Amino acid sequence: MDRIITLIDGSAYTESVCDHAAWVAGKTGFGIDLLHVIDHRPGRAGPMNLSGNLTLGARSELLEKLTEHDEQGARLARERGRLVAEAAKSHLESKGTSDVKIRLRNGDLLEAVQEVEGDARVIVIGKRGEHADFAKLHLGSNLERVVRSAHRPVLVTSRAFRTPKSATIAFDTGPSVAKAVDHIAKGKLFAGMELRLLHVGAAKPDMVNALEAAAAKLRDAGYTAAFEIVDGEPEAVFTAKTDAGEIEFLVMGAYGHSRLRNLIIGSTTTQMIRACPVPVLLFRPDTVH
Repeated sequence: MDRIITLIDGSAYTESVCDHAAWVAGKTGFGIDLLHVIDHRPGRAGPMNLSGNLTLGARSELLEKLTEHDEQGARLARERGRLVAEAAKSHLESKGTSDVKIRLRNGDLLEAVQEVEGDARVIVIGKRGEHADFAKLHLGSNLERVVRSAHRPVLVTSRAFRTPKSATIAFDTGPSVAKAVDHIAKGKLFAGMELRLLHVGAAKPDMVNALEAAAAKLRDAGYTAAFEIVDGEPEAVFTAKTDAGEIEFLVMGAYGHSRLRNLIIGSTTTQMIRACPVPVLLFRPDTVH
């Protein structure tokens, strides 16, 4: 099925996530599935030690009260989830998006995404979730988990939506970017937008040839496409161009190295998402489209 799986959590990013999903739906004709995961786990505050001087009867009474408290918390979490999803659906319908479905799930977000991913053409998620530290620019704790596991393109939204008129592809010769170029050439999402392939690094002949081939493929598909090579560090170059208004929408490969290597040298994907306040569409080598 051609669905846009849209992850909502009631955070400050929820409206932006819905607006980006509406934009994708308008360009592609895909329907929208609003996925909200209810994560109410009993005893999340930590285990309670009941081995002190309480009598057996007192311990039993306390356990009964804790059980009742957890059940009440679960009911409230479900009700909150329903209200968040219904508000998001109303917001989308007010913008003229009619094919909107609500999917409420209990438990772990990653498991929920994997359950519904088969229906998806793209997954939309906010850059920061409900509990992220906005002041320190922390990314949402679930963002990397979703991107690393998803087999569909993942659109990471900016804080506020603005209709993009152009898109920049962070170009290298890896399989993820090749997948992205192929996706753009065959799809409708970028119709009417100017495209630019931007490589940060040395202007080696093999890279120039690869850029020319990718730009030609996009032109053959009807796009206006150009390419550019800039020397420097990727994060610094892309951040500067974003701040200057040259990048409105970024397309890039996701997490091209192992988790262990990322722990040692950091992840370019994470750094770029954190640094660039624009939507980022991510592709992995095994992305299906």
